[in-house]
Amino acid sequence: MPWPDLRLFWVQTTLLWALSWLASKPLSILPVEEVTPGEGHQARGVSSHRKKCEPKTDIVFLKVHKSASSTVMNVLFRFGEMHNLTFAFPIGGGNQLSYPHHFFARFVQGFSPRSPRQFNILCHHMRFLQPEVQKVVSSSAVYFSILRNPVQLMESSFMYYKGTSAFSRARSLEEFLSQPYHYYNPAKSDSHYAKNLMTFDFGFNPNGEASAKRVQLMLKAIEASFDLLLISEYFDESMVLLKEILCWDLDSVVSFPLNIRDSSTKSPLSDTIVEKIKDWNRLDWEIYTYFNRTFWERIDRDIGRERMQREVQVLRERQAELARTCLQGTGSVAPKDIKDSSLQPLQHGNAKILGYNLKQGLDKEMEHMCRRLVTPELQYSSALYKKQFARKPPQPHQPAPSQQGNVLRHKLEGTQN
Repeated sequence: MPWPDLRLFWVQTTLLWALSWLASKPLSILPVEEVTPGEGHQARGVSSHRKKCEPKTDIVFLKVHKSASSTVMNVLFRFGEMHNLTFAFPIGGGNQLSYPHHFFARFVQGFSPRSPRQFNILCHHMRFLQPEVQKVVSSSAVYFSILRNPVQLMESSFMYYKGTSAFSRARSLEEFLSQPYHYYNPAKSDSHYAKNLMTFDFGFNPNGEASAKRVQLMLKAIEASFDLLLISEYFDESMVLLKEILCWDLDSVVSFPLNIRDSSTKSPLSDTIVEKIKDWNRLDWEIYTYFNRTFWERIDRDIGRERMQREVQVLRERQAELARTCLQGTGSVAPKDIKDSSLQPLQHGNAKILGYNLKQGLDKEMEHMCRRLVTPELQYSSALYKKQFARKPPQPHQPAPSQQGNVLRHKLEGTQN
């Protein structure tokens, strides 16, 4: 199908999906209180003040680039492995579901239209298209993602994706922003790394007009599709909130930062550059500022600031305890200092990605847990892929269709001319 027709198909599918979405969702994941438009309610969530809950095992995580998403993915990998859950892997393994194209169920290993299968966790890189996502996960799956301040996100992207068409000829981010259309060509297949990357990952046009109407439709479409939007600048608070929504225990969301860049490759940004980044990534900025606000409103409503502070403190103490138990030295180390090649993270672009060394002499159980905490994304994904497809595949399942955030998506794309 030609690309313009594929986009039209997605828009039309979006329109058909949206109207029945809320009606199709179980009452247990609808908001427990009415929210009038404009209150900034993080969509589809429930209050965490329930006495009993069952751990959620059906999950969709939209892995937004350069937003601490590799660390979140490690959390999901560990939980899934511990509970023998299934993952929706790209065909043949790998870490991308035919990205940068929109997601289709046929990209998933083991999926067949004649005998649809459900998987517990979908968390590899994809460009979001919910009607197709729903074909491979349970209708009761929890949807969440994580966002990052677009200023820091673009600075990181410039270093990490330095070899892409938009960035390769620019000597610095400042030079790129001085005349972006000298370097940026939206027709290039890798152009999305250079402009409104979060907008692109959520499935929208990164070059669309940032009109008030279009922005509002985009935000409402995201709200209708996702139970929770986390904020990478408040990662510990995000993990506490995620723990509440998923009804998991503390150790399930403990983590060490993964795929992080050495500070030697980071440079301070002037106020002028910051404003240029915001302007260039206007759609991303609108997404981030809106859901940063609703993130804190969600905390105030479901947990409260005092309890959040206590939970964050406990989480940090547990992480510090595990760091003392598991790691040599004080924490992350440069690539050249990583002793175990199986723990070596992928080095990409001009970034210098840090890793970890494990302590020697750990008992078998502790070594297993510590190793999982520091295993880079690609190695962990490969190990889980081999394990999953060495056993019986998941049972056939026909998920119920849902339809709501996509009408908003259709309206949104209809405002783009």
